[in-house]
Amino acid sequence: MPAPVPSRREILARLVGFPTVSAASNLDLVAWVRDLLESHGVATTTVPDPGGDKAGLVATVGPADRPGAVLSAHTDVVPVEGQPWTSDPFVLTERAGRLYGRGTTDMKGFVACALHAALRAAAQPLASPLHLALSWDEEIGCVGVRTLLPAVNALPAAPAFCIVGEPTAMTVVTGHKGKVAARAVCTGRDGHSALAPMALNAIHLASDLVTALRARQAAIAAGGPFDPGYAVPYTTLHAGRIEGGVALNIVPNRCSVDFEIRNLAADDPAAILDGLRADAARIVAAEAARIPEAAIAIAVTNAYPGLDTDPASPTVTLVRALAGTGPGPGKVAYGTEAGLYVETLGLPTVVCGPGDMAQGHRPDEFVAESELAACDAMLDRLVGRLAAGL
Repeated sequence: MPAPVPSRREILARLVGFPTVSAASNLDLVAWVRDLLESHGVATTTVPDPGGDKAGLVATVGPADRPGAVLSAHTDVVPVEGQPWTSDPFVLTERAGRLYGRGTTDMKGFVACALHAALRAAAQPLASPLHLALSWDEEIGCVGVRTLLPAVNALPAAPAFCIVGEPTAMTVVTGHKGKVAARAVCTGRDGHSALAPMALNAIHLASDLVTALRARQAAIAAGGPFDPGYAVPYTTLHAGRIEGGVALNIVPNRCSVDFEIRNLAADDPAAILDGLRADAARIVAAEAARIPEAAIAIAVTNAYPGLDTDPASPTVTLVRALAGTGPGPGKVAYGTEAGLYVETLGLPTVVCGPGDMAQGHRPDEFVAESELAACDAMLDRLVGRLAAGL
């Protein structure tokens, strides 16, 4: 006698109960998901993180040697510290048709729907397979999925397409910007502040670099390229963190600037970085004769590609029909793992899932029950297509 299929609500409650913030392990969640799927005859592969304290999972329902569909999601969530929650963030709570808890929108609501769909699909014959791909450390820059993708690539047959279930209010998203995170380390010469002109203040070097960064941002904002599909229709540059100095009476010899580029598909972030490195060289050259150790070194700390799926592609047409929500906005401001599925595997990919990112990362994060029901309906239609062989 097969195990009874838990309700989607029960699955979501268990998922929310695992406090899988990116700084913590997700192994308990992955073990629970693996046991749940395998108790219904679903084949799973656990993909360990090289550090050993996290993992992802790839699962398949149906004939793995046929092209099928991938449902992709991440299992990590952002922290809750310092946020004024009105209920326990790791206990699923319902109020007025909304389900509250950390990750309900981003993106355990979709994970619950995908797991529920897989369990129900396992009870019927499929002509084409349904794959689940659950990653980790998405919230810190789409890190874990890079280790997971080889397991997807190792499937006996390449999937036909992928749906990344980030919250889009169940509209089909075909594009988002890419991101490069970088750090500039500025080196000067320390000294007593009473003799500051005889030293070289690294914070001043950093300030000059930020000024150059802002000038490049202004030029892009004025000259493009532009994509009207985005709320901010051009590539953006942003300095998010500066660290330097020890004491007010010491001229600092080191200062770091963390900055990011969120680029349109039409913009090459490498070219923008080259421009900033040229700015850095110019800033240093003005000081190098007097202070030979002066330097600004820029290094990329993380990057992921954007998504730019053709809105007229067969995958977009199919997923829009499955979702039943019409064209939708098409593009979103936030990044996802979708671009890596395209870049690494060449897999046609769209983003579509329950909830609204405006509710993500906030205190009292919630997803509406109606959004989850709409996602269930989309996945029911998908399973029907897989049963018939796509």
